[in-house]
Amino acid sequence: MCGMPSAETTDRKPEEPEQVRPTREDEVAAAGSELIGGPIGRRALTGRSWWTPVRIIALVMIGMFALGMVQKFPCYDGSWFYGASSQYTHACYSDIPHLYQGRGFADGLVPYFDRLPGDMEYLEYPVLTGVFMEVAAWLTPGSGSIQHQEQVYWMVNAGMLMICAAVIAACVARTHRRRPWDGLLVALAPAFALTSTINWDLFAVALTAAAMLMWARGRTLAFGVLIGLATAAKLYPALLLGPLFVLCWRAGKWKDFAVAAGGAVVAWLVVNLPVMLLAPDGWSKFYTFSQERGVDFGSFWLVISQHMDTPLDTDVVNTLASALMVLACLGVAALALTAPRRPRFAQLAFLVVAAFILTNKVYSPQYVLWLVPLAALARPKWRDFLVWQACEVAYFLGIWFYLAYTTSGDKHQGLPTDGYQVAVVLHLLGTLYLCAIIVRDIWLPDRDVVRRSGDDDPSGGVLDGAEDRFVFGHAAYSRWEAEHDGEQTPAVDWGKDAPSHRSSL
Repeated sequence: MCGMPSAETTDRKPEEPEQVRPTREDEVAAAGSELIGGPIGRRALTGRSWWTPVRIIALVMIGMFALGMVQKFPCYDGSWFYGASSQYTHACYSDIPHLYQGRGFADGLVPYFDRLPGDMEYLEYPVLTGVFMEVAAWLTPGSGSIQHQEQVYWMVNAGMLMICAAVIAACVARTHRRRPWDGLLVALAPAFALTSTINWDLFAVALTAAAMLMWARGRTLAFGVLIGLATAAKLYPALLLGPLFVLCWRAGKWKDFAVAAGGAVVAWLVVNLPVMLLAPDGWSKFYTFSQERGVDFGSFWLVISQHMDTPLDTDVVNTLASALMVLACLGVAALALTAPRRPRFAQLAFLVVAAFILTNKVYSPQYVLWLVPLAALARPKWRDFLVWQACEVAYFLGIWFYLAYTTSGDKHQGLPTDGYQVAVVLHLLGTLYLCAIIVRDIWLPDRDVVRRSGDDDPSGGVLDGAEDRFVFGHAAYSRWEAEHDGEQTPAVDWGKDAPSHRSSL
Protein backbone atom coordinates (compact mmCIF):
# COMPACT_ATOMS: atom_id res chain seq x y z
CA MET A 1 0.00 0.00 0.00
CA CYS A 2 2.81 2.40 0.79
CA GLY A 3 4.09 2.13 -2.80
CA MET A 4 0.79 3.22 -4.39
CA PRO A 5 1.05 6.67 -5.99
CA SER A 6 -1.30 9.37 -4.83
CA ALA A 7 -3.81 11.11 -7.07
CA GLU A 8 -1.60 14.20 -7.08
CA THR A 9 1.49 12.41 -8.35
CA THR A 10 -0.49 10.36 -10.87
CA ASP A 11 -1.95 13.39 -12.65
CA ARG A 12 1.17 15.50 -12.58
CA LYS A 13 3.07 15.81 -15.83
CA PRO A 14 6.38 17.51 -16.55
CA GLU A 15 5.79 21.13 -17.37
CA GLU A 16 6.14 21.74 -21.08
CA PRO A 17 7.26 25.08 -22.47
CA GLU A 18 4.47 27.27 -23.81
CA GLN A 19 4.23 27.07 -27.58
CA VAL A 20 4.66 30.16 -29.70
CA ARG A 21 1.66 30.51 -31.99
CA PRO A 22 2.46 32.22 -35.30
CA THR A 23 -1.14 33.40 -35.70
CA ARG A 24 -0.65 35.61 -32.63
CA GLU A 25 2.68 37.16 -33.66
CA ASP A 26 2.69 37.00 -37.47
CA GLU A 27 0.16 39.08 -39.39
CA VAL A 28 0.46 36.98 -42.55
CA ALA A 29 -0.04 33.73 -40.63
CA ALA A 30 -3.03 35.26 -38.85
CA ALA A 31 -4.59 36.36 -42.15
CA GLY A 32 -3.95 32.97 -43.74
CA SER A 33 -5.54 31.16 -40.79
CA GLU A 34 -8.87 32.75 -41.68
CA LEU A 35 -9.16 30.09 -44.38
CA ILE A 36 -9.52 27.45 -41.66
CA GLY A 37 -11.52 29.41 -39.12
CA GLY A 38 -9.10 32.01 -37.78
CA PRO A 39 -6.22 32.02 -35.29
CA ILE A 40 -6.12 29.32 -32.63
CA GLY A 41 -7.76 30.36 -29.39
CA ARG A 42 -5.87 31.25 -26.25
CA ARG A 43 -7.60 28.47 -24.33
CA ALA A 44 -7.23 25.81 -27.00
CA LEU A 45 -5.87 22.49 -25.73
CA THR A 46 -2.91 21.94 -28.05
CA GLY A 47 -0.78 18.82 -27.95
CA ARG A 48 -3.32 16.86 -25.84
CA SER A 49 -4.84 14.74 -28.55
CA TRP A 50 -3.62 12.67 -31.47
CA TRP A 51 -3.61 15.86 -33.58
CA THR A 52 -0.31 17.21 -32.32
CA PRO A 53 1.42 19.97 -34.31
CA VAL A 54 4.09 17.59 -35.59
CA ARG A 55 1.53 15.11 -36.92
CA ILE A 56 -0.56 17.83 -38.50
CA ILE A 57 2.49 19.33 -40.20
CA ALA A 58 3.66 15.92 -41.46
CA LEU A 59 0.22 15.25 -42.95
CA VAL A 60 0.13 18.69 -44.57
CA MET A 61 3.54 17.97 -46.05
CA ILE A 62 2.32 14.65 -47.47
CA GLY A 63 -0.68 16.43 -48.96
CA MET A 64 1.46 19.12 -50.58
CA PHE A 65 3.91 16.50 -51.84
CA ALA A 66 1.00 14.65 -53.43
CA LEU A 67 -0.06 17.87 -55.17
CA GLY A 68 3.47 18.17 -56.48
CA MET A 69 3.15 14.64 -57.87
CA VAL A 70 -0.12 15.57 -59.55
CA GLN A 71 1.66 18.50 -61.20
CA LYS A 72 4.04 15.95 -62.80
CA PHE A 73 1.26 13.75 -64.22
CA PRO A 74 1.21 15.36 -67.71
CA CYS A 75 4.78 14.14 -68.06
CA TYR A 76 4.01 10.80 -66.44
CA ASP A 77 1.33 10.15 -69.04
CA GLY A 78 3.60 10.82 -71.98
CA SER A 79 5.59 14.05 -72.03
CA TRP A 80 8.68 12.34 -70.61
CA PHE A 81 8.64 9.97 -73.56
CA TYR A 82 7.15 11.84 -76.56
CA GLY A 83 8.38 15.22 -77.77
CA ALA A 84 11.43 17.00 -76.46
CA SER A 85 9.70 20.24 -75.48
CA SER A 86 6.40 18.91 -74.12
CA GLN A 87 7.85 18.14 -70.67
CA TYR A 88 9.06 21.74 -70.51
CA THR A 89 5.85 23.43 -71.65
CA HIS A 90 4.05 21.49 -68.89
CA ALA A 91 6.83 22.38 -66.40
CA CYS A 92 6.93 18.77 -65.21
CA TYR A 93 10.46 17.65 -66.06
CA SER A 94 12.23 15.14 -63.78
CA ASP A 95 15.66 13.51 -63.99
CA ILE A 96 14.38 10.34 -62.33
CA PRO A 97 12.68 8.49 -65.22
CA HIS A 98 15.35 9.50 -67.74
CA LEU A 99 18.22 8.22 -65.63
CA TYR A 100 16.60 4.83 -65.01
CA GLN A 101 17.82 3.72 -68.41
CA GLY A 102 20.47 6.39 -68.93
CA ARG A 103 22.48 5.28 -65.86
CA GLY A 104 22.13 1.53 -66.37
CA PHE A 105 19.51 0.68 -63.75
CA ALA A 106 17.21 -0.80 -66.39
CA ASP A 107 20.04 -3.13 -67.47
CA GLY A 108 20.98 -4.19 -63.95
CA LEU A 109 24.36 -2.43 -63.96
CA VAL A 110 25.94 -1.87 -60.55
CA PRO A 111 26.57 1.83 -59.85
CA TYR A 112 30.25 2.86 -59.64
CA PHE A 113 31.46 -0.64 -60.52
CA ASP A 114 30.02 -1.15 -64.01
CA ARG A 115 30.98 1.22 -66.81
CA LEU A 116 28.04 2.88 -68.57
CA PRO A 117 27.74 2.67 -72.36
CA GLY A 118 27.01 6.37 -72.99
CA ASP A 119 29.00 9.59 -72.60
CA MET A 120 28.79 9.39 -68.81
CA GLU A 121 31.13 6.54 -67.93
CA TYR A 122 29.95 6.13 -64.34
CA LEU A 123 27.12 7.33 -62.13
CA GLU A 124 27.81 11.00 -61.29
CA TYR A 125 26.12 11.05 -57.87
CA PRO A 126 27.59 10.60 -54.37
CA VAL A 127 27.61 7.04 -53.02
CA LEU A 128 24.64 7.18 -50.65
CA THR A 129 22.44 8.76 -53.30
CA GLY A 130 23.54 5.98 -55.63
CA VAL A 131 22.40 3.46 -53.02
CA PHE A 132 19.04 5.25 -52.83
CA MET A 133 18.68 5.06 -56.62
CA GLU A 134 19.68 1.39 -56.64
CA VAL A 135 17.18 0.45 -53.94
CA ALA A 136 14.42 2.10 -55.97
CA ALA A 137 15.59 0.08 -59.00
CA TRP A 138 15.34 -3.14 -56.98
CA LEU A 139 11.72 -2.25 -56.17
CA THR A 140 10.93 -1.60 -59.85
CA PRO A 141 9.69 -4.67 -61.77
CA GLY A 142 11.86 -5.51 -64.76
CA SER A 143 8.91 -6.58 -66.92
CA GLY A 144 6.89 -4.57 -69.41
CA SER A 145 7.98 -1.83 -71.76
CA ILE A 146 10.80 0.51 -70.85
CA GLN A 147 8.26 3.34 -70.61
CA HIS A 148 6.26 1.38 -68.05
CA GLN A 149 9.41 0.60 -66.07
CA GLU A 150 10.44 4.27 -66.02
CA GLN A 151 6.98 5.25 -64.84
CA VAL A 152 7.12 2.73 -62.02
CA TYR A 153 10.67 3.79 -61.15
CA TRP A 154 9.56 7.40 -60.81
CA MET A 155 6.59 6.35 -58.69
CA VAL A 156 8.77 4.21 -56.39
CA ASN A 157 11.23 7.07 -55.98
CA ALA A 158 8.38 9.49 -55.34
CA GLY A 159 7.10 7.24 -52.55
CA MET A 160 10.55 7.07 -50.95
CA LEU A 161 11.03 10.82 -51.33
CA MET A 162 7.62 11.45 -49.78
CA ILE A 163 8.86 9.71 -46.65
CA CYS A 164 11.91 11.98 -46.72
CA ALA A 165 9.63 15.03 -47.03
CA ALA A 166 7.56 13.96 -44.02
CA VAL A 167 10.75 13.42 -42.02
CA ILE A 168 11.98 16.90 -42.95
CA ALA A 169 8.72 18.55 -41.87
CA ALA A 170 8.62 16.61 -38.59
CA CYS A 171 12.26 17.38 -37.77
CA VAL A 172 11.85 21.10 -38.43
CA ALA A 173 8.69 21.16 -36.31
CA ARG A 174 10.53 19.51 -33.42
CA THR A 175 13.82 21.41 -33.62
CA HIS A 176 12.51 24.54 -31.91
CA ARG A 177 10.53 23.11 -28.99
CA ARG A 178 8.40 26.21 -28.48
CA ARG A 179 7.83 26.86 -32.19
CA PRO A 180 6.53 23.62 -33.76
CA TRP A 181 4.18 25.49 -36.10
CA ASP A 182 7.16 26.95 -37.95
CA GLY A 183 7.27 23.55 -39.64
CA LEU A 184 4.28 24.68 -41.70
CA LEU A 185 6.64 26.98 -43.58
CA VAL A 186 8.31 23.86 -44.95
CA ALA A 187 5.11 21.88 -45.46
CA LEU A 188 3.36 24.68 -47.37
CA ALA A 189 6.36 25.96 -49.33
CA PRO A 190 5.20 25.92 -52.99
CA ALA A 191 8.73 25.60 -54.41
CA PHE A 192 9.30 22.60 -52.16
CA ALA A 193 6.29 20.77 -53.59
CA LEU A 194 7.15 21.67 -57.18
CA THR A 195 10.79 20.55 -57.05
CA SER A 196 10.66 17.53 -54.72
CA THR A 197 10.67 14.89 -57.46
CA ILE A 198 13.01 16.55 -59.96
CA ASN A 199 16.00 14.77 -58.46
CA TRP A 200 17.06 12.90 -55.31
CA ASP A 201 18.06 15.90 -53.17
CA LEU A 202 15.37 15.28 -50.54
CA PHE A 203 17.29 12.29 -49.19
CA ALA A 204 20.25 14.43 -48.18
CA VAL A 205 17.92 17.20 -46.96
CA ALA A 206 16.10 14.72 -44.69
CA LEU A 207 19.39 13.52 -43.18
CA THR A 208 20.45 17.14 -42.64
CA ALA A 209 17.14 18.07 -40.99
CA ALA A 210 17.47 15.06 -38.68
CA ALA A 211 21.02 16.16 -37.87
CA MET A 212 19.81 19.64 -36.95
CA LEU A 213 17.24 18.10 -34.63
CA MET A 214 19.90 15.95 -32.95
CA TRP A 215 22.13 18.97 -32.39
CA ALA A 216 19.21 20.91 -30.92
CA ARG A 217 18.68 18.03 -28.46
CA GLY A 218 22.32 18.07 -27.42
CA ARG A 219 23.17 14.76 -29.14
CA THR A 220 26.41 15.86 -30.74
CA LEU A 221 27.62 12.44 -31.90
CA ALA A 222 24.29 11.64 -33.57
CA PHE A 223 24.46 15.03 -35.27
CA GLY A 224 27.92 14.27 -36.60
CA VAL A 225 26.96 10.82 -37.87
CA LEU A 226 23.91 12.18 -39.68
CA ILE A 227 25.88 15.04 -41.22
CA GLY A 228 28.46 12.53 -42.42
CA LEU A 229 25.72 10.39 -43.99
CA ALA A 230 24.09 13.46 -45.53
CA THR A 231 27.44 14.49 -47.03
CA ALA A 232 27.73 10.98 -48.47
CA ALA A 233 24.44 11.70 -50.27
CA LYS A 234 25.10 15.32 -51.27
CA LEU A 235 28.10 17.56 -50.70
CA TYR A 236 26.41 20.63 -49.21
CA PRO A 237 25.66 19.29 -45.66
CA ALA A 238 29.40 19.34 -44.88
CA LEU A 239 29.17 23.14 -45.03
CA LEU A 240 27.26 23.14 -41.73
CA LEU A 241 30.43 22.18 -39.89
CA GLY A 242 31.89 25.60 -40.76
CA PRO A 243 29.30 27.70 -38.87
CA LEU A 244 29.39 25.17 -36.05
CA PHE A 245 33.14 25.58 -35.74
CA VAL A 246 32.87 29.36 -35.45
CA LEU A 247 30.01 29.20 -32.94
CA CYS A 248 31.79 26.60 -30.81
CA TRP A 249 34.91 28.77 -31.00
CA ARG A 250 32.96 31.75 -29.68
CA ALA A 251 31.38 29.64 -26.91
CA GLY A 252 34.48 27.58 -26.11
CA LYS A 253 32.68 24.29 -26.91
CA TRP A 254 35.66 22.59 -28.51
CA LYS A 255 34.91 19.11 -27.20
CA ASP A 256 31.40 19.14 -28.65
CA PHE A 257 32.65 20.29 -32.03
CA ALA A 258 35.36 17.62 -32.04
CA VAL A 259 32.79 14.91 -31.32
CA ALA A 260 30.49 16.20 -34.07
CA ALA A 261 33.26 16.57 -36.66
CA GLY A 262 34.74 13.20 -35.75
CA GLY A 263 31.36 11.49 -36.10
CA ALA A 264 30.84 13.12 -39.49
CA VAL A 265 34.22 12.02 -40.83
CA VAL A 266 33.81 8.43 -39.61
CA ALA A 267 30.26 8.12 -40.99
CA TRP A 268 31.34 9.52 -44.36
CA LEU A 269 34.27 7.11 -44.53
CA VAL A 270 32.14 4.09 -43.61
CA VAL A 271 29.93 4.79 -46.62
CA ASN A 272 32.58 5.89 -49.09
CA LEU A 273 35.69 3.88 -48.26
CA PRO A 274 34.52 0.50 -49.66
CA VAL A 275 33.58 2.04 -53.02
CA MET A 276 36.64 4.28 -52.99
CA LEU A 277 38.93 1.25 -52.63
CA LEU A 278 37.09 -1.24 -54.84
CA ALA A 279 35.89 1.09 -57.62
CA PRO A 280 38.03 4.25 -57.50
CA ASP A 281 37.14 5.42 -61.01
CA GLY A 282 33.41 5.13 -60.37
CA TRP A 283 33.66 6.68 -56.92
CA SER A 284 35.58 9.72 -58.15
CA LYS A 285 33.16 10.45 -61.00
CA PHE A 286 30.98 12.74 -58.88
CA TYR A 287 33.96 14.90 -57.94
CA THR A 288 35.52 15.02 -61.41
CA PHE A 289 32.14 15.75 -62.99
CA SER A 290 31.52 18.60 -60.54
CA GLN A 291 34.95 20.04 -61.35
CA GLU A 292 34.69 19.67 -65.13
CA ARG A 293 31.07 20.75 -65.47
CA GLY A 294 30.69 24.02 -67.29
CA VAL A 295 28.57 27.04 -66.40
CA ASP A 296 24.99 25.86 -66.21
CA PHE A 297 21.40 26.90 -65.56
CA GLY A 298 20.33 29.26 -62.80
CA SER A 299 23.68 30.86 -61.96
CA PHE A 300 24.79 34.44 -62.44
CA TRP A 301 27.77 32.98 -64.29
CA LEU A 302 25.38 31.86 -67.02
CA VAL A 303 23.92 35.36 -67.36
CA ILE A 304 27.43 36.77 -67.70
CA SER A 305 28.42 34.06 -70.17
CA GLN A 306 25.36 34.70 -72.36
CA HIS A 307 26.43 38.33 -72.71
CA MET A 308 29.94 37.40 -73.85
CA ASP A 309 31.14 36.44 -77.31
CA THR A 310 33.35 33.67 -75.88
CA PRO A 311 31.98 31.35 -73.14
CA LEU A 312 33.67 31.56 -69.78
CA ASP A 313 36.46 29.06 -69.24
CA THR A 314 35.45 26.38 -66.73
CA ASP A 315 38.75 26.49 -64.84
CA VAL A 316 38.50 30.26 -64.49
CA VAL A 317 34.93 30.00 -63.20
CA ASN A 318 35.95 27.28 -60.72
CA THR A 319 38.70 29.52 -59.36
CA LEU A 320 36.53 32.63 -59.15
CA ALA A 321 33.57 30.76 -57.63
CA SER A 322 35.85 29.19 -55.01
CA ALA A 323 37.34 32.59 -54.19
CA LEU A 324 33.90 34.15 -53.80
CA MET A 325 32.81 31.29 -51.56
CA VAL A 326 35.87 31.68 -49.36
CA LEU A 327 35.23 35.42 -49.06
CA ALA A 328 31.59 34.78 -48.17
CA CYS A 329 32.59 32.26 -45.50
CA LEU A 330 35.11 34.70 -44.04
CA GLY A 331 32.37 37.32 -43.93
CA VAL A 332 30.01 34.94 -42.13
CA ALA A 333 32.76 34.03 -39.65
CA ALA A 334 33.50 37.70 -38.97
CA LEU A 335 29.80 38.34 -38.46
CA ALA A 336 29.57 35.43 -36.04
CA LEU A 337 32.47 36.62 -33.92
CA THR A 338 31.59 40.33 -33.86
CA ALA A 339 27.79 40.28 -33.56
CA PRO A 340 26.56 41.77 -30.27
CA ARG A 341 24.99 38.43 -29.43
CA ARG A 342 26.09 35.02 -30.66
CA PRO A 343 24.12 34.17 -33.83
CA ARG A 344 21.82 31.20 -33.87
CA PHE A 345 23.14 28.05 -35.54
CA ALA A 346 20.32 27.95 -38.10
CA GLN A 347 21.02 31.53 -39.14
CA LEU A 348 24.66 30.87 -39.98
CA ALA A 349 23.82 27.52 -41.58
CA PHE A 350 21.42 29.21 -43.97
CA LEU A 351 23.91 31.94 -44.85
CA VAL A 352 26.71 29.50 -45.65
CA VAL A 353 24.58 27.15 -47.75
CA ALA A 354 23.03 30.13 -49.56
CA ALA A 355 26.51 31.51 -50.25
CA PHE A 356 27.54 28.18 -51.75
CA ILE A 357 24.50 28.14 -54.04
CA LEU A 358 24.77 31.79 -55.06
CA THR A 359 28.46 31.58 -55.97
CA ASN A 360 28.22 28.17 -57.65
CA LYS A 361 28.35 27.76 -61.42
CA VAL A 362 24.96 26.04 -61.37
CA TYR A 363 21.81 26.85 -59.39
CA SER A 364 19.39 24.06 -60.28
CA PRO A 365 15.72 24.64 -59.36
CA GLN A 366 15.76 21.76 -56.82
CA TYR A 367 18.55 23.44 -54.84
CA VAL A 368 15.81 25.43 -53.13
CA LEU A 369 15.13 22.21 -51.18
CA TRP A 370 18.47 22.64 -49.41
CA LEU A 371 17.44 26.05 -48.11
CA VAL A 372 13.76 25.63 -47.18
CA PRO A 373 14.25 23.84 -43.81
CA LEU A 374 17.11 26.16 -42.86
CA ALA A 375 15.05 29.21 -43.82
CA ALA A 376 12.15 28.05 -41.63
CA LEU A 377 14.53 27.80 -38.67
CA ALA A 378 16.58 30.92 -39.43
CA ARG A 379 13.80 33.37 -40.29
CA PRO A 380 10.34 31.99 -39.39
CA LYS A 381 8.48 35.02 -40.71
CA TRP A 382 5.78 34.25 -43.27
CA ARG A 383 6.06 37.49 -45.24
CA ASP A 384 9.79 37.15 -45.92
CA PHE A 385 9.51 33.43 -46.54
CA LEU A 386 6.72 33.87 -49.10
CA VAL A 387 8.55 36.70 -50.89
CA TRP A 388 11.49 34.35 -51.36
CA GLN A 389 9.24 31.46 -52.39
CA ALA A 390 7.52 33.63 -55.00
CA CYS A 391 10.92 34.32 -56.57
CA GLU A 392 11.73 30.60 -56.60
CA VAL A 393 8.40 29.66 -58.17
CA ALA A 394 8.97 32.29 -60.85
CA TYR A 395 12.34 30.73 -61.59
CA PHE A 396 10.86 27.22 -61.60
CA LEU A 397 8.52 28.31 -64.38
CA GLY A 398 11.20 30.38 -66.09
CA ILE A 399 13.72 27.60 -66.60
CA TRP A 400 11.20 25.17 -68.10
CA PHE A 401 9.69 27.77 -70.42
CA TYR A 402 13.19 28.76 -71.47
CA LEU A 403 14.03 25.13 -72.28
CA ALA A 404 10.72 24.89 -74.14
CA TYR A 405 11.81 27.91 -76.19
CA THR A 406 15.22 26.43 -77.01
CA THR A 407 13.84 22.97 -77.93
CA SER A 408 10.76 24.00 -79.92
CA GLY A 409 12.63 24.84 -83.12
CA ASP A 410 11.15 27.57 -85.28
CA LYS A 411 7.98 27.68 -83.17
CA HIS A 412 9.85 29.44 -80.34
CA GLN A 413 7.26 28.45 -77.77
CA GLY A 414 8.26 29.63 -74.33
CA LEU A 415 10.54 32.19 -72.74
CA PRO A 416 13.37 33.78 -74.77
CA THR A 417 16.85 34.26 -73.39
CA ASP A 418 16.27 37.79 -72.08
CA GLY A 419 13.18 36.68 -70.18
CA TYR A 420 15.05 33.72 -68.72
CA GLN A 421 17.84 35.99 -67.53
CA VAL A 422 15.26 38.10 -65.70
CA ALA A 423 14.01 34.92 -63.99
CA VAL A 424 17.57 34.01 -62.99
CA VAL A 425 18.23 37.44 -61.52
CA LEU A 426 14.89 37.36 -59.71
CA HIS A 427 15.56 34.11 -57.88
CA LEU A 428 19.11 35.20 -57.04
CA LEU A 429 17.72 38.43 -55.59
CA GLY A 430 15.10 36.48 -53.65
CA THR A 431 17.79 34.41 -51.95
CA LEU A 432 19.92 37.50 -51.34
CA TYR A 433 16.91 39.24 -49.80
CA LEU A 434 16.47 36.47 -47.24
CA CYS A 435 20.22 36.51 -46.54
CA ALA A 436 20.07 40.26 -45.91
CA ILE A 437 17.15 39.90 -43.50
CA ILE A 438 18.99 37.19 -41.56
CA VAL A 439 22.17 39.28 -41.37
CA ARG A 440 20.09 42.16 -40.03
CA ASP A 441 18.57 39.84 -37.40
CA ILE A 442 22.06 38.77 -36.33
CA TRP A 443 23.32 42.34 -36.01
CA LEU A 444 20.09 43.59 -34.42
CA PRO A 445 18.89 40.64 -32.29
CA ASP A 446 15.74 42.47 -31.23
CA ARG A 447 14.50 42.04 -34.83
CA ASP A 448 14.88 38.24 -34.64
CA VAL A 449 11.39 36.77 -34.15
CA VAL A 450 12.81 33.68 -32.39
CA ARG A 451 14.69 35.70 -29.80
CA ARG A 452 11.91 38.23 -29.50
CA SER A 453 9.72 35.45 -28.06
CA GLY A 454 12.26 34.85 -25.28
CA ASP A 455 14.52 32.09 -26.64
CA ASP A 456 18.26 32.23 -27.17
CA ASP A 457 19.19 29.54 -29.71
CA PRO A 458 16.65 26.68 -29.58
CA SER A 459 18.44 24.88 -32.43
CA GLY A 460 21.84 25.47 -30.82
CA GLY A 461 22.01 22.47 -28.50
CA VAL A 462 25.00 22.99 -26.19
CA LEU A 463 25.26 26.53 -27.56
CA ASP A 464 21.80 27.50 -26.32
CA GLY A 465 22.31 29.89 -23.41
CA ALA A 466 26.06 29.26 -23.26
CA GLU A 467 28.46 31.99 -22.16
CA ASP A 468 30.81 33.45 -24.75
CA ARG A 469 34.53 32.72 -24.41
CA PHE A 470 35.97 34.50 -27.45
CA VAL A 471 34.71 37.58 -29.26
CA PHE A 472 36.22 40.63 -30.90
CA GLY A 473 35.16 43.89 -32.46
CA HIS A 474 31.69 45.14 -31.54
CA ALA A 475 30.92 42.11 -29.39
CA ALA A 476 34.13 42.54 -27.40
CA TYR A 477 33.32 46.21 -26.82
CA SER A 478 29.84 45.31 -25.60
CA ARG A 479 31.36 42.92 -23.07
CA TRP A 480 33.91 45.51 -21.87
CA GLU A 481 31.17 48.12 -21.55
CA ALA A 482 28.96 45.78 -19.54
CA GLU A 483 31.82 44.85 -17.19
CA HIS A 484 32.80 48.46 -16.54
CA ASP A 485 29.40 50.14 -16.49
CA GLY A 486 27.52 47.41 -14.69
CA GLU A 487 24.48 48.12 -16.85
CA GLN A 488 22.32 45.84 -18.92
CA THR A 489 23.33 45.84 -22.56
CA PRO A 490 22.64 43.62 -25.57
CA ALA A 491 25.69 41.73 -24.35
CA VAL A 492 27.32 38.51 -25.38
CA ASP A 493 26.93 36.93 -21.92
CA TRP A 494 23.45 35.56 -22.56
CA GLY A 495 22.17 32.34 -21.11
CA LYS A 496 22.16 29.95 -18.23
CA ASP A 497 25.94 29.96 -17.80
CA ALA A 498 26.17 33.74 -17.48
CA PRO A 499 25.81 35.13 -13.96
CA SER A 500 24.89 38.64 -15.10
CA HIS A 501 24.62 41.12 -17.98
CA ARG A 502 21.66 39.37 -19.56
CA SER A 503 20.08 41.03 -22.53
CA SER A 504 16.80 42.82 -22.00
CA LEU A 505 15.33 41.36 -25.19
